[in-house]
This record gives sequence, C-alpha cells and structure tokens, in this order.
Amino acid sequence: MVYRFRSFNWNEAISAGDVKMRACVIGGGIGGLATAIRLINRGWNVDIYEKEGKIGGRALSCKLEEYEKLIRKFEMKLLFSEPDMEEIRQMEGYKIDLGFHLIGGGKRGACVRLLREINANVNFIGSRLGFIGESIDYPILKAGDKIAMLPRILQLLLTRKSKIEEMKKISIDEMIRRYGRGKMKLVLELFPRLITTVNDLSKISAGETFFAQRELLGGDPVIYPEGGLEVMAGEMVKYIDAKGGKIFLNKEVERIVIEDGIAKGVEVDENFKEYDAVVSTIPVQHLFHIADKKEFPNEWVKYITSLKGTGSIISYHAFRELDKELLNKSFVFIERNTGFEGNDVVGMIDFKMHHGSGVAPKGKFIVQSYAICTPEEARDKDKAEKLAEIIEKNLEKLLPNYRKNMEWCIHAAIWHLDGVAKTIDNEKPSVATPIKNLYLAGDCVESKGVGINCAADSSRLVVEAVEDRG
Repeated sequence: MVYRFRSFNWNEAISAGDVKMRACVIGGGIGGLATAIRLINRGWNVDIYEKEGKIGGRALSCKLEEYEKLIRKFEMKLLFSEPDMEEIRQMEGYKIDLGFHLIGGGKRGACVRLLREINANVNFIGSRLGFIGESIDYPILKAGDKIAMLPRILQLLLTRKSKIEEMKKISIDEMIRRYGRGKMKLVLELFPRLITTVNDLSKISAGETFFAQRELLGGDPVIYPEGGLEVMAGEMVKYIDAKGGKIFLNKEVERIVIEDGIAKGVEVDENFKEYDAVVSTIPVQHLFHIADKKEFPNEWVKYITSLKGTGSIISYHAFRELDKELLNKSFVFIERNTGFEGNDVVGMIDFKMHHGSGVAPKGKFIVQSYAICTPEEARDKDKAEKLAEIIEKNLEKLLPNYRKNMEWCIHAAIWHLDGVAKTIDNEKPSVATPIKNLYLAGDCVESKGVGINCAADSSRLVVEAVEDRG
C-alpha cells in the first residue's frame, strides 16, 4: 500500500501558528487520556482510539455482570468465587475494579494533580495505613515511632537528588542491612514493596523508592475516588470533549505506519490516518503487535520484549455488616517465609468500597484486597490459590468469623497489573522511542509513581519529548 504524506517544517508551522498539529493516542486508559489533555492544552488536535467499548483501560469499576467478560481482555483470570459467578452476577448494585486500584501518594499523586488542573469534580476517600501483625496496629507508625525514626527518615527522604541517583543501583536489601533497626526495618520491608508491587527486595531500587516517597511527602498515603475509578476517566473525557478532542470507542489500531524511521500515522478499519505524533499506551511488550519490529533497532526490540510487568492476586468480599471502626481504612500485611519470590509476601486489605463511596448497594460493603506476586506466580494456579488463602487468613484477623456476614467473594489473578515492574534489573523505557514522532505513555514508562500515577505522569514526559523534537 502506498501513502502520500504531507511535507512541511514542523517548527516553522508551529511558530507561525499556521497549522494545528494532529496527534493519535492509542488507548483510552488514564495514560492516554492524560496525554490527550496535555497535548490539547498545547494546541494540538487529538484523536483517541480505544478498542473496548469503555474508556478507562484497567482503571475501571465495572458491574458484576461485566466483570468476567472484561478480565479475559486484561491478562487476568478468575481463580474461584463463592458462590459461583452465575449467582453472584444476579446481585445488583455492586461495582468492582479490574485489579486493585487504590491510588498511592494520596492527593499529591500525579493523577489527582492533573484532575485538579482541569477542575474535575472528583471526591476522594483517604486514609493512613494500619498493620496486621500479632496485633492490629492503626496507624503503623505511632507518634513515638515517628520521633524515634525521624532523623533517619529525613536523612533518606531529603537527601540531594544527585545522591538519590547514586542510590538507584543500591537495593532495599542493602538499605535494610545498613539502617534496618526496630520499626525502621518493618517500614523498609513494607513500603518499597507497596510502591513497586514487587516482593523481592534485592530487585527494588533504594533511590527510586526514596525519590517516590519524597515526591509524596504529606497527605494520606492511599485514596479511592467516590463513585469508583471510572469517575476519574469520566471527568477527563468531559474535558477532552469540551476542548474538541475526539474519542473513538470500539476502534482498534491495526498498525502504526512507519516510513524511513518516522511514524506517519495509523491504520484503523483498514484506512490510513495521518498524524504528526503517535502515542501508544498499550503494554509496551505488545508494541510490535501493531508496529513492524524491523523498523526498530534490534537491541531496542530485544530490550522492550524482555521487560516484565507485575502480578497480583486480587480479592473482593461483599458483606452485609462491617465493623464501623474499619470503615475507610487500609491495612497491610507481610507473610514471611512463603517460598514465593522474595520469600516474604506483602499485601493490603482496604475498606473504602461501600455504599457511601458509590460502589455497593445501600447498607452493603466491599472489602478489596491484594497480595503481590510475580506474573509467573499469578499464572500458576496452585501458587495463586495459596496467595488467595494468605489474603483470607489476614482478613480473618481483621474480621473474625467474617463468613457469617459475607454475601460473596471473588478471587482473580492478574499478571500484567503494572506495565513494567520498577526494579533494578528491569529498567523502564523512556517515553521517546527510536522512531521519530512515536512515543510511549502509560504505566510502562520511566515516570514518577506506580500504576495510575505512573500513567498520569507519563503524559507530562510525552509533551516534553514532543516539544523537544527538532
């Protein structure tokens, strides 16, 4: 197939204001929507192509009757449920997420900052973190703990950026050997795992961890939007529509058209659409499903296809009654000597999903939980079920005899929760690719935060890369 492309000087056109540049965003998740917003705000015409019939990507709260259909499309599988899913689907008024999606960093995270910039109408429920150990501690760090740890915490969090860069190749294991005493040891065992969704402390970068923590000083560590995750995407869509952006649902990009090392546009429904920039938010390891790998340097192809995501076991429990002392709180646990990668397994149990937050029927409650694992462990049925048992064991500590008030529960495995794991041996790629005018966005790139925040912050980097090009 032969295409005819426009030819003009990009910088001269922009400077003269003679033309609006056109961008294509592949994927309507948080990263794609955030990138569209930032490009629109800089005068671009933007088209978003989303292959599903809904906007939001994995950051989606869906009805129970939709859940099974959607998880098959997002590298997930149902482990087991109680009762069976056919009966659960009949229970109206519930919405659950495609994965565990509390937003780390509270209201200082990149996603919330972007929502504030566009004056979005989203309310959040926030909390501190408790710990499920021999006893239940809420919060993890009491006033005395903070006073005892303050000098060391401030030294680590407020160190110079140049020092943090040096620390990027140092593992959290090494930091524990240096500084792991008392409560500080527990903090270093827990928070880096929660930030990265990785259990193996020898693979987690100390520099990355402390940089992420420093960026998010203050506020509630974890938040959840009232109305479910899709309210965030909904507000972004309203803004994009109002500013003239176009969103095409049920439209899958079949091919990114590349010629002479330049992305020229995309094919959709066998039709060529020309664009001045193409931004892909699909899992980066899948890029070559729609872009010819022969157009890229061999070493870059090997690097991209070798990248690993993160995995988790996700659980949802619906209750008729709940101890009000637990409402809106979050608790973390660490299960030791499990035989999983990293030996210890860290997870979280959260109580922010209920009628008051708009995702459950009146007077009903959902508890969402997860346990961290590798993608390989998530795919392994026996290991995945063992992790579900670990979740239930810790839920029992918070809610003794919880089954007497339980309406249903669902356990699922996910092996691509975060696009690329943020570890020492698995460096996330830049938003700029070796192909001119082709960029990456979403939670797979080297941006601040994890999950939703990583995706939202990638939009800032994409715009910087676009504006820096010659």
